[in-house]
Amino acid sequence: MVSSSSARSVLLELQRATHATLQVLASELVTLKLNPSEINVLANLADGRCRTVSELAREVGSRPTTLTSMLDRLEGRGLLGRATRAGDRRVVVIELTDAGLTTARTIRTAFTRLERRALAGLPADQVAALRAGLRALAEVSP
Repeated sequence: MVSSSSARSVLLELQRATHATLQVLASELVTLKLNPSEINVLANLADGRCRTVSELAREVGSRPTTLTSMLDRLEGRGLLGRATRAGDRRVVVIELTDAGLTTARTIRTAFTRLERRALAGLPADQVAALRAGLRALAEVSP
């Protein structure tokens, strides 16, 4: 069990790591002219799999209503499209365009480079523990 002072420390470190990560990514991806939230959306879509707005919102940690304006901007830039799901026209799915897939892969490559640089000196068991901790934090319900 983690004490409350330990938990505060973990969350402060996570906040610092998030800030540093966003700064590095922003500088490496400045030519894409995307904000961190848009980068997050595209990174989550980089696998090329279509998602509903609700699915994508869960993955990026956003509300569907908040996500809609980001999707509008990304669609306006020709990076993604929206279509209805075959068999159920009420369900809207998000899919990357060819330009969006190229951009998303550029983002994922930057993520991978940053992860390798940041974790290069850590033993495999510490990296596994870090991943387990991050998954646990990501799965906490509001």
